[in-house]
Amino acid sequence: MLVLGITYLGLAMGQWPGLSLNRAAIALVGAAAVMGLGVVTLPQAWQAIDPTTIVFLFSLMIVNLYLGYGGFFNLVLQQMLGLTRSPWGLLVLLSLGSGLLSAFFLNDTLVLVGTPLVLAMTTALNLNPIPYLLALAGATNIGSVATLSGNPQNILIGSLSGISYGLFARQLAPVAILGIVIQLTWLWWLYPEIRVWEPVPVVVLSKLRLLQPLLTKSLWVAGLMLAGFMVGLPLGPVALTAAAVLLVIGGIKAERVLRQVDGMLLLLFAGLFILTQATRHLNLLESLTPVVANPWGLAGLTVVLSNLISNIPAVLLLAPLIAPDDTQAWLLLATSATLAGNLSLFGSVANLIVVEAARSKGHHLSFREHLRFGLPLTLITVGLAHVWVYNVGIFRGL
Repeated sequence: MLVLGITYLGLAMGQWPGLSLNRAAIALVGAAAVMGLGVVTLPQAWQAIDPTTIVFLFSLMIVNLYLGYGGFFNLVLQQMLGLTRSPWGLLVLLSLGSGLLSAFFLNDTLVLVGTPLVLAMTTALNLNPIPYLLALAGATNIGSVATLSGNPQNILIGSLSGISYGLFARQLAPVAILGIVIQLTWLWWLYPEIRVWEPVPVVVLSKLRLLQPLLTKSLWVAGLMLAGFMVGLPLGPVALTAAAVLLVIGGIKAERVLRQVDGMLLLLFAGLFILTQATRHLNLLESLTPVVANPWGLAGLTVVLSNLISNIPAVLLLAPLIAPDDTQAWLLLATSATLAGNLSLFGSVANLIVVEAARSKGHHLSFREHLRFGLPLTLITVGLAHVWVYNVGIFRGL
C-alpha cells in the first residue's frame, strides 16, 4: 500500500525529488516494486496489460505521424487561419477547426503542430496570443471528447467497456459541440479585445510545405480507417492494419517513423495497468464504490483525480468500480476525465505543450490566468456532460 501511495504521489508531481524519472519511469518502477513484493506476479502483470488499448494507441500514433509528414495538419490549420483576418473570426475558426480535428486525431499531435502556427499568426497580426492559445488547448481537449480516437483515455475506455465507435460518437459529439460554444462564449467574456469583427492588415503567411503523394496516401488510409471504426469493425485490428499499410506504401523509411512513436506513453500505460491490478488485489478502492455509484460523485471524483494524478491513471483507478455494461457511467467517466484537462495548467499534456511553446516565444501564460479560464469552463462542461448523458442521451438508445 505504501509503495502504491508513493508511486501515485510521484505521478501527481511528475517526478520524485532527487531522481531523474518522468511519469513513465515512475509507473514502471512502481510496477516493478509491486511485483517484487509479490502483490502481483509476472504472469498476472502481463495479463493486466490490455492489448487492444496498446495496439490501438500505437497504431494511431503511426497514422498521425504520416499525416503530419504529409503536411495535413499544417495545411488544415493554415487554410483555416487564412479564411479570416478579424480577431473574433480567427478565434472562432481556430476553436471549431481544432475541436473537429481533435475528434479524429490524437489531441496532443494537433497542439504540437498548431501552437507554433497560432503564435506566428498572432505575432504577424499584432494580437494578444493568450486567448488564442487558450482556445487551441481548450478546443482540442473538448473536441477530443467526441470519439474514441480523440485521446488516449477514450481509447482505454473503449477497450474496457466495449462501447462501439459509432455509439460513443453519437452520444458524446453533441457534448463536444456544445462545449466549444461554451468555450467561445467564455473567451468572449474574458477578453474584450477579441470582440472585433473588422479585419486587421493583411499578413503574408509562411510558405506551406506539402508532400503531396504522401498526403494523398495518408488521407485515403486514414479515411478508410475511420470508416471501419464507424461501421463497427474491431478498433485495434483496423488501426493496426492502417498503420501497417502506411509503413509499406508511405515512401518514408520505417525506422524514421517508428523512432517518433511516443514509446513513453505506451510504457506509462503498461505500468499503470500493472499498478491498477495491484490496487485491485489489495481492495484499496472499495470505499469509493458508493461515490462512483452516484453520477455526480463519479464526475467530481474523476475531475479531482485527473488533476491530481492525470486523467489516464484516474481512469484506470476508477474503471474497476464501474460495471462493464453501465454505458452511461463509462460515457460520464470519459467526458469528465477529458474535460477535467481544461481545469488547470497541469490538467492535460496539451496545456503544458501550449505553455512551454508560448514561453519559448516570450509569452507567459500564468497558472492563475489559465485557472480563470479553465475552472469555470470545466465545471460548466462537466455539468453539461452529466445532464446530457443521464437526461438526454438515455433517449438516444442507451
